[in-house]
Amino acid sequence: MRTRCRWCGEDPLYVAYHDDEWGVPVHDDRHLFEMLILEGAQAGLSWLTILKKRENYRVAFHDFDCETIAAYRPEDVTRLLGNPGIVRNRLKIESTIKNARGALAIAEEFGSLDSFLWRYVDGISVQNRWKSMLDIPTKTARSDAMSKDLKRRGFNFVGSTICCAFMQAVGMLNDHTTDCFRHKEIKKLSQAKDVFESDDS
Repeated sequence: MRTRCRWCGEDPLYVAYHDDEWGVPVHDDRHLFEMLILEGAQAGLSWLTILKKRENYRVAFHDFDCETIAAYRPEDVTRLLGNPGIVRNRLKIESTIKNARGALAIAEEFGSLDSFLWRYVDGISVQNRWKSMLDIPTKTARSDAMSKDLKRRGFNFVGSTICCAFMQAVGMLNDHTTDCFRHKEIKKLSQAKDVFESDDS
């Protein structure tokens, strides 16, 4: 039996996400934008709820293509509000459109969304060594900085806790607990450096 982070439980979809995706470094702009939006959509809900709706989100939001979403009109908001396959929250839907426009502006200024977001960890995954879930912070100085900058650029649903969860998901932080089999595997993928969140708290 493999030891996993306790948060993933036993649901097959959740386990697959933990084993195959969570913490793997992501440098694709579309995927980064998708994860930022989905983490924001989770606010007030469980991540498993969002995972179950993920394919519906990809269809509803044109596979998270920022240029297409940025051009959405009021009728698209109405369409999305009528889609039972996603979280039908007007503020979250409208923020996705606003955030797509912000992501395009960032890509124009920095060359890519990837370049902008990964600055907060100096371009290299942070390797933490948490022994239990209770040790893992829900926000850090890095997520505070990311949240502040995104909000200043007009993004919504990007509070520090959401940004921290995003950073964990896309591999900026290796926050698998040290007893989890993925901790060492992720470290090998990450061009790892031994910098820990506790160092800058």
